[in-house]
Parts: sequence; C-alpha cells; structure tokens
Amino acid sequence: MNTLTNEDKISVINQHKRNIEYSKYNLQVSLIEENAVSVPNTEAISSLNEQIADLDSKLSALDAEINSISQ
Repeated sequence: MNTLTNEDKISVINQHKRNIEYSKYNLQVSLIEENAVSVPNTEAISSLNEQIADLDSKLSALDAEINSISQ
C-alpha cells in the first residue's frame, strides 16, 4: 500500500530538484574557473557542459513527473 500523498511525492521530487540545482551551480562555477585560466582545458570544459546538460535533462524529467502527479 502506497502511503505517500501526491503532495508528499511532489515534496520529495522538489528536494531532488533542489539538490540538482546545487550540483548544476557547482558545475557552472567550475566552468567559470576553468575559463578563467590562461590555457583552459577544453576537455574539462566539454565535460562540464555535458554534465550541466545532463542535469538539465534530469530537471525536465522531474518536472514531467510532477506534472503527471498533479493531474
């Protein structure tokens, strides 16, 4: 038996989203740092951008889940 209400589920998802936002901001700061050096590491920059894109995809998936729960 599922005892979580829709509000409980949305709260859990929002906690995940918040953690992802922290991770995303951390990556963005790392990107700023990498771009600030005299010879930026293009592989590192590419990796950071890919990780940010992955987090954006996760956020979109969680938004979709919230929408499905809310209906």
